Amino acid sequence: MGTRREHDFIGELEIPDDVYYGVQTFRALENFKMSGRTLKEYPFFVKAFAQVKKAAALTNKDLGMVPADRADYIVKACDRIINGEFLDQFVVDMVQGGAGTSTNMNANEVITNVALEMMGHKKGEYQYLHPNDNTNFGQSTNDAYPSSIKVAVHAKMGDLLKAMEILKNELEIKAREWKDILKIGRTELEDAVPTTLGNTFNAFASYLKSDIEKITKARESMTYLNLGATAIGTGICCHPDYKDLVEKYLSDITGSTFRPAEDFIAATQDTADFVHVSGALKTAAVRLSKIANDIRLMNSGPRCGLGEVNLPQMQPGSSIMPGKVNPVIPEVVGEACYEVIGNDVTIALCSERGEFELNAFEPGIAYALFNSLVLLENAMLTLANKAIKHLTANPENCKKTMLNSVCLVTALNPYIGYENSASVAKEALQTGKSVADIVLERGLLTKEKLDEYLTPENMLNPRIEK
Repeated sequence: MGTRREHDFIGELEIPDDVYYGVQTFRALENFKMSGRTLKEYPFFVKAFAQVKKAAALTNKDLGMVPADRADYIVKACDRIINGEFLDQFVVDMVQGGAGTSTNMNANEVITNVALEMMGHKKGEYQYLHPNDNTNFGQSTNDAYPSSIKVAVHAKMGDLLKAMEILKNELEIKAREWKDILKIGRTELEDAVPTTLGNTFNAFASYLKSDIEKITKARESMTYLNLGATAIGTGICCHPDYKDLVEKYLSDITGSTFRPAEDFIAATQDTADFVHVSGALKTAAVRLSKIANDIRLMNSGPRCGLGEVNLPQMQPGSSIMPGKVNPVIPEVVGEACYEVIGNDVTIALCSERGEFELNAFEPGIAYALFNSLVLLENAMLTLANKAIKHLTANPENCKKTMLNSVCLVTALNPYIGYENSASVAKEALQTGKSVADIVLERGLLTKEKLDEYLTPENMLNPRIEK
């Protein structure tokens, strides 16, 4: 394997001939060994970067800022990357210093060297096409990088919303299927009043509906970009018509509508939009974890727990206890949700550190936000397809525990008063007698009225007599 010599203002380096990245990427490889997670592991981000660079090339061609033949080859190179080629050449660690400059130059160098080969030149022959003067013309890391993050997040949020719809639909199916299965409701892990299994799962579906609305609204903030802001928002080194034209091209390329931010100086230094998106993801993670854990508890048993539902058996649960099966799907979903919640803290802290005209900590935001999106999408699909879809109910067990609950006495409060109800509950707990037997023994109600008031179906839709 041969090498080529490339230089930057720091000096020269020998670069292996078989790689498409160049000297600045090579320095980043030496400097940033943090997460072990590289750009190529986030193909939706690499694709977004190539889409931004393609839009920039088309804009600069139209404005006469980059010669048409050079711009055309940049576009062709971007198209190949958008289609999934050269993904292995995006090698910089996601966690990096420099506000994303290494990522931007990794993209510039790969695009340029791919284009050079298509032009009939060798990699590194930048006199024919230059990563800074041509591929990066009219751009800065400070507008290309955050805009690419937003394009990537916008696309990935679309995938997440589809996953959320799948889970919501599965929960709604169970809610309809189990609308008549009576069970005891619980507050603070204690028996409360009757409900149905259908009500429980309908509530879960409502969580998802609410979160879908919140995430859809937050997604809109990802469509306002600072392309054309260049270094700090003043647009230095950029054609004045660039910002409007590049947004139109990017919208055509992606199929989504992007528009210029209202204030480029504010948009270049402020990363609160990412905090807003992360907050919506955190809310969804909190609710998803609650759903997963409630199902985990309802599944507990099989003989000494609640046993209201049955999770599908996924794998043996113990290396020493034969026959044990663990609720691994709700558990892994919970772990994913906890990481999303932790990532939200990282994003908030990185955003707060944006001093003066630029936030240097955007790579930390991108890494945490991308991971949250991937984790949450996978968690939604995993719970939907490996748990909810195949979940079964134990109607008889649900009804038995409900009828044995002392809290049925709550339904008698309007008729025998709170003091009598509390006394009945106390005796039931002490003696093991049923609520109904004690009420009859004390003559507090006739059997006909008692049966009417304690019918579980009536307790779900109470009509209190005066």
